[in-house]
Amino acid sequence: MARPRAIVLRAPGTNCDEETAAAWRLAGADAETCHIARLLETPKALDSYQILTLPGGFSYGDDLGAGRIFATRLGTVLKDALRHFHARGGLILGICNGFQILVKAGLLPGDGYSSAATLTQNDSGHFESRWVRMKPTAGLSPFITDSDPIELPVAHGEGKFLLSDPGDLARLEAAGQVVLRYTDQAGQPTQGYPANPNGTPGALAGLCDRTGRIFGLMPHPERFVDPLHHPRWTRNRLNGEGDGMRIFRGAVQALRG
Repeated sequence: MARPRAIVLRAPGTNCDEETAAAWRLAGADAETCHIARLLETPKALDSYQILTLPGGFSYGDDLGAGRIFATRLGTVLKDALRHFHARGGLILGICNGFQILVKAGLLPGDGYSSAATLTQNDSGHFESRWVRMKPTAGLSPFITDSDPIELPVAHGEGKFLLSDPGDLARLEAAGQVVLRYTDQAGQPTQGYPANPNGTPGALAGLCDRTGRIFGLMPHPERFVDPLHHPRWTRNRLNGEGDGMRIFRGAVQALRG
């Protein structure tokens, strides 16, 4: 596959779709944005793509909770189309609000877990907009291909990932599905604020399903694809590409084989 095709699905209130599509193009994919209403009319249009992305923002104003309305539409009209897309090897990425959508649509953590999952209000009680450091765990997901520390910005008010059965977190970790963890300055997973900006147990920042092909994370990789995006790019003498590009490039390279 020379250049995989990526679709970035948007809805009223989405505000990171163009940046996400631009990141996919930089990574070597052909990308376009699409309003959810268009896909609801023709679910089979997904057959033309290899990557589906749910970007960040405030879909439908988060009026009934972050991502809930978007998730309901995915889980009803598009349920069969999404299953077919995933079964044939398609990659699904959810960023921030997109992660919230994947969880509330039941696509994450995926099959094999009986407990309900959600993303709820940050422990701080307010919106968090800051840069965070994370430790990736490579092996299962094509989006995460190395274990080098990664730094990305977060911007969310409901980023705390919770399971109704806390024991499922240990099972997710044992299965290798917790692929990003918030870390402190020493690079160790932490519950401490503000390094862990929302208080998620296990310092979970990014999660994939058992196949690794559905991946959701709260930080924004599309907001750090160029060194200039980092507030300390001169002080840290950054060059090359921003850390976020590793996530997009990993997916594209996996599809190219």
